[in-house]
Amino acid sequence: MTLGRLRANIVTKNAMLAKVIRCALVGLEGSLIEVEVDISSGLPAFTIVGLPDTAVQEARERVRAAIRNSGYSFPLKRIVVNLAPADLKKAGPAYDLPIAVGILISSGQLEVDISGTLFLGELSLDGSLRHTRGILPMVALAHQKGLDDVIVPDSDAKEASLIENVKALPFTSLTHLTRYLVGEVGPSEYIPTAVKFDDSELPPAVDLTHIKGQEHVKRALEVAAAGGHNMIMCGPPGSGKTMLARSLPGILPLMTIGEALEVTKVYSVSGLLSQDTPLVRSRPFRAPHHTISNAGLVGGGHWPRPGEISLSHRGVLFLDELPEFGHSLLEILRQPLEDKVVTISRARGTLTFPANFMLVAAMNPCPCGFFGDPFRQCSCSLGLVARYQKRISGPFMDRVDIFAEVPHVDYEKLSSNRLGESSKKVRDRVIAARGRQLERFTGMVLTCNAEMAPPEIREFCQTEEDAQALLKRAMEQMHLSARAFHRVLKLARTIADLADSDIIRAEHVAEAIQYRPRRVF
Repeated sequence: MTLGRLRANIVTKNAMLAKVIRCALVGLEGSLIEVEVDISSGLPAFTIVGLPDTAVQEARERVRAAIRNSGYSFPLKRIVVNLAPADLKKAGPAYDLPIAVGILISSGQLEVDISGTLFLGELSLDGSLRHTRGILPMVALAHQKGLDDVIVPDSDAKEASLIENVKALPFTSLTHLTRYLVGEVGPSEYIPTAVKFDDSELPPAVDLTHIKGQEHVKRALEVAAAGGHNMIMCGPPGSGKTMLARSLPGILPLMTIGEALEVTKVYSVSGLLSQDTPLVRSRPFRAPHHTISNAGLVGGGHWPRPGEISLSHRGVLFLDELPEFGHSLLEILRQPLEDKVVTISRARGTLTFPANFMLVAAMNPCPCGFFGDPFRQCSCSLGLVARYQKRISGPFMDRVDIFAEVPHVDYEKLSSNRLGESSKKVRDRVIAARGRQLERFTGMVLTCNAEMAPPEIREFCQTEEDAQALLKRAMEQMHLSARAFHRVLKLARTIADLADSDIIRAEHVAEAIQYRPRRVF
């Protein structure tokens, strides 16, 4: 039912029960909450029930001040606010607006029909509406549930407009909203802009043309970008590992509208969206420090929120100084690398966050960084080097598709004025290879070769006889596991796509095998 501009003015009448629709966030999804307000005679009291957290309990003081500063009177009676369903945890300050509207209706100061309307917003003490975290998934839920109107803060209008076929009405304050409800004014004017993706919107990134030498590592980055494969770079300090990793976003294809909305939803729930440009258009690049906690990396907390791996969804997670990350942190990554989601279980329930990211890591070969370097002598004992390298477990390494050695760059290459191939040219080849994959996976949920499971590998990774013989020798000599065998095939499929080949040839398998992770010890 459309929000009616019914007869509404300040009236004096008996107290009544008011119901206002609100939305709670459960992971990345929304759940409708009914805010029930009852005002009865008795000693003045203001009680909120229905599993509210501290921020919701504090709404009592914010709502009291906002109502008074908006020109209304706060009833000195017994006020009970119930947030239903009562068994769902309510968190955050965004319950302020529906509670305030419910009090005004229940006290008889406002007479309107608000059925079919969703109210979202945090109140300041002066009655103005503030930014609310998680607007995008909550507006999406309103669309799914058939709600006609969504009341949002003016600062969140751009984010709310990302969901089509929903009437998002932005307001600046409680006074502005109540005047709209009585038919005196309209909502804030906002014309949503069309979403466009083009090359000019690429984020500033390190261009491959400015990286001297390391041509084989650049090739490995191209293969990784073309198929969405995980990658580890190993080399001495100062060889360019971090710069190479930061150049990766510049050669990745732009996200589709669907992928952009997925990423935007994660950032909206995390409160990391820019109010000026609410749609995340470039692929995320997250580089957490090795001192990060388990909850910071994977997600968690008393009421779990997305961690760095979910913030890297559809983008790149870069782990610099990989062995310095705790053993438990690296082992936690094993399941998201395989399943592309992360599941967090708590006493109140289980939440699942998306985690379809490319893992790119950099490491030194030893603590001092110069083991095997032809120019500087390593000061580490062999035992120390072995312990350092074994911080990364075999099962973790088995989930890495590409292992690239990044050697020291000599003076001639550093001082040369010759520029290498630009990121744009490499990106064009990556886009062409991704296009072949999307055509191959028509009708499937897969977007790149790295996401293939054994059934898809059996169907799409057809090899010639010479390639099969090479694979057999590699299995015997390198003692590859079944998982590693499938990863070699997926990597060879990507290399064949870059070469515009329908069948996997021996040279494609040979290049894929040389990217297998290797251990010195």
